[in-house]
Amino acid sequence: MGNIGKSYALTRGGLHLPLRRLGASLSRGNLEWLMFLKKVDGPRSVTLADGTVMSQADLPPAQTRRWVASRKAAVVRGVLYGLITQAEALRRYQISEEEFVEWVRAVTDHGEAALKATTVQKYRQL
Repeated sequence: MGNIGKSYALTRGGLHLPLRRLGASLSRGNLEWLMFLKKVDGPRSVTLADGTVMSQADLPPAQTRRWVASRKAAVVRGVLYGLITQAEALRRYQISEEEFVEWVRAVTDHGEAALKATTVQKYRQL
């Protein structure tokens, strides 16, 4: 198990768990998890300005079709802090560059609340 590093994540049922969080809890009894070992490009996690840690697991699923404000904000934070590239976000979530730029502009100018569908027109008029 010496080859297990920071660039890998355990997946089980679609949930990504960084191996370093598991620490000593990996034992012979749960080594079957290792068959789900998957290399993921980019950093495992990033530290945000407020000191919280955001990981790949905090990003919305690639199949997301219902975009609530918190999911949009998570993608914006992920790109701005280097957890995922903008090109990867556009590809993964099948959104246009213009739409993503609008999300960034809304968060920058008015905060996460501006990403709510009910307030978009209000903030666009300003």
